[in-house]
Amino acid sequence: MRVVLAEDSVLLREGLVRLLEETGAEVCAAVGDGTELLAAVQEHVPDLLITDVRMPPSHRDEGLKAALDVRARFPSVAILVLSQYVELSYASELLAGASNGAGLGYLLKDRVARFEDFADAIRRVTAGATVIDPEVVSALLTNRTATDPLNTLSPRESQVLGLMAQGLTNAGIAKTLVISAGAVEKHISAIFIKLGLQPGADDHRRVLAVLSFLQHGG
Repeated sequence: MRVVLAEDSVLLREGLVRLLEETGAEVCAAVGDGTELLAAVQEHVPDLLITDVRMPPSHRDEGLKAALDVRARFPSVAILVLSQYVELSYASELLAGASNGAGLGYLLKDRVARFEDFADAIRRVTAGATVIDPEVVSALLTNRTATDPLNTLSPRESQVLGLMAQGLTNAGIAKTLVISAGAVEKHISAIFIKLGLQPGADDHRRVLAVLSFLQHGG
């Protein structure tokens, strides 16, 4: 796995490089701002881009904007965005194009301290999954409105969709909820129907279901 890393904090950047190398990844470039990020991606065309949201010069959303630019120009590059806080608008904007291209993820920086969680997210995003931090999922569930179409889902279906948003496979969902794989498949089919997702490739419909969750949950 070839990675470009963008993080303006030198200390955190060096720590992330070491963590990535422990997972067996090759860090092609480790940079500190959005301009350097774009140049590094153009030069190396990595398997995965990992970037902070807030970067110089304004420390607002330069990292996110650069990630969106990479998504448009290099759709084969998987992207994992790191954030200090749960910022639902950023997550929704990034993942709006999740059905077109490689894997996408939105992870809180606290998750980096849990090496197994971080390494697992990297693997899943690079494999093409959409991975949303569990705390972001929790925030989305909390902020749903009365008219939210997701309110048609049963409590168990909401749980399943939340775990789908975290990037879990059917087997992973079954293990987490201690239910059978067949039960998971039935819940997912019901979710597709209730959200009006027409028959087609299940991988594509999973992404669309997660996007619906993001767009209406916040």
